[in-house]
Amino acid sequence: MPVAAWVPVTTQPWRESCSTHYGGGFSEMKTVPEIRSIETREPGAEAPVLVVDLDGTLVKTDLLTESFVALMKQKPLYMFWLPFWFLRGKAYLKQQVARMVSLDIQELPYRRELLDYLRRERTGGRRLALATGSDQHTAMQIADHCKLFDVILASDGSTNLSGERKRACLVKWFGEKGFDYIGNSRRDLPVWASARRSILVNPSAAVLSDAERVADVDRVFEGKTGQLAEYLNVLRPPHWVKNLLVFAPLVAAHRLDEFPLLVKLLWAFVAFSFFASSGYIVNDLLDLGADRHHPGKKLRPFASGDLPLAYALTMVPILVGLGCWIGALVSGGFLLAALSYLALSLSYSLWLKRIVVLDVIFLAGLYAIRIMAGGAAVSIWPSHWLLAFSTFLFFGLALVKRYGELVVMKRVDGDQAHARAYELTDAELLAAMGIASGYLAVLVLVLYISSATAARLYGRFELIWLLCPLLLYWISYIWLIAHRGRMPDDPVVFATHDRTSLILIALMLAISLLAL
Repeated sequence: MPVAAWVPVTTQPWRESCSTHYGGGFSEMKTVPEIRSIETREPGAEAPVLVVDLDGTLVKTDLLTESFVALMKQKPLYMFWLPFWFLRGKAYLKQQVARMVSLDIQELPYRRELLDYLRRERTGGRRLALATGSDQHTAMQIADHCKLFDVILASDGSTNLSGERKRACLVKWFGEKGFDYIGNSRRDLPVWASARRSILVNPSAAVLSDAERVADVDRVFEGKTGQLAEYLNVLRPPHWVKNLLVFAPLVAAHRLDEFPLLVKLLWAFVAFSFFASSGYIVNDLLDLGADRHHPGKKLRPFASGDLPLAYALTMVPILVGLGCWIGALVSGGFLLAALSYLALSLSYSLWLKRIVVLDVIFLAGLYAIRIMAGGAAVSIWPSHWLLAFSTFLFFGLALVKRYGELVVMKRVDGDQAHARAYELTDAELLAAMGIASGYLAVLVLVLYISSATAARLYGRFELIWLLCPLLLYWISYIWLIAHRGRMPDDPVVFATHDRTSLILIALMLAISLLAL
C-alpha cells in the first residue's frame, strides 16, 4: 500500500533510495536521475527538515472545498459522481475532483507572513517539505508556484495523508523528532507529537492548549479569525432592502391599512431574504476566482480566506430550508414564486451571467419576481403599469451595475478591463441602453399619471407629476456617479447610504402621501 505520493523536486546530497515502508508494505518508486531521498540526520547536525502543512496553513482555505466549488462551476454534472467517488475512499475522491477542475493557484489566499518566514529559512540553507492531505496534483501545482519545497508528500488516490497516516509517513522519512512541523488544526496533533519542534498557524485556543500538552511549541503565527459580523455580512443584509419590493403590490393598491395582509408580507419579506441570501452565498462561491482578481472584492471573507468555505456550504441548505418553511406558511403561490426566484438566481450564477445582455435582463427579472411574489402572497396581481415601470427601471439599474464594474476595473487593468462578459469598449453602449431604459421608466410614470387609474386612486393626483423630475434627476445622478467610478456595487444598495439618493427617495415618498 503506498504511503503517499512522493515527489522530490530538487537535487540534494542525500542517499539514493526511493523505497518507503509503511504498515508492513513496500511501495517501490522509480529512481529519478540525480535525485535523492532524505535520510535521517544525526543529532546535533544541521537544522532538521521543516515540514509544512497546506490546507489552512500555507493557504487560508481548504483546497478540497475549493475544488468542489470549482467542479460545481466548471463541470456541474459531475457533482452527481461525488457519492460514488467517496465510496472508494476520501483519497480517491480528492484525486478525481482534482483531475476534473482547474484552480487559479496564483490567486489562492496564501499566508504571506508564513511564506516570508519559509523564504528566510530556505535562504539560510534549510530544507523544506510540503506534507498535505490534498491530492498530489494540486500539491505539485502549489509547490511549482511557491518554488520553496524540496520534497512533496501528498495523498495519491489510495492513501489519504492526514492525521496519524501523515505522522507515520513523516517519522518513516525523517525519524522520530527528526523534523519540525507547521500545522494549524486538531488533525495535526499526532504529527506535532512526533516533531522536534512545532509551529502553529492561526490555531484556536483549544488547539493551542492541546498542542502545548503534546509538543514543544516553538512559535505561533497569529492570523485573522472570522468575526461574528463577518459570518452575518456574507448573508448581505444590506441587500435585503431589495426584498421590500414584495410590498409593492399592496402599496400600489392602497391597502397598507389591512393588517393581516401586512403581516403576511412581513413573513414573505423574511422568507425572500433567506432565499436571496442563499443565492448570494452561492454566487460568492462561484465568483471566488473573479473576486480574487478584483481590487475590492478580493477582500470579501470567502475570497480572502477569512471565512471557511465549509460555512457557506452549510448555510445554503439551512437558508433554503428556512425560506421554504416560512414561504409555505405564507401561501403556496408565494412559495412557488420564491422558488422560481431561487432557480433563476442559481441559473444566473452558474451560466447566465456570462452571456452578454441576457445577464442584465435576468437581473431585472429577479427584481420583477419579487413584486410578483408579493402579489402572490396577498392575492393582489400587480398592474400592467407597475410591471412596465419596474421592467424599464430595473433593466436600467442592472446596466448601471455592469457599467460601474467596467469603470472600476479600468483603473486596475487599463484598456484590457472587462467585467463578466463585457469589455471596456462596451461601456458606451451599456450607458446608452441603461440611460434610455431609465428614461423610459419615467415615461411610463408620465403615462400612468395621465391615466384614469391615477385619477381614481389619488385625490390630488396632480401632485404626483412632481415625481417625474425627481426620478429623472435620480436616474441621471446614478449614471453620473457610475461614470465617475464611484458605483462599487448594486445601485439599489448604493442608494440606501447615499445622501442625495436618500433625500430624493424621502421627497418622492412624501409627495406620494400628499397626493392621496
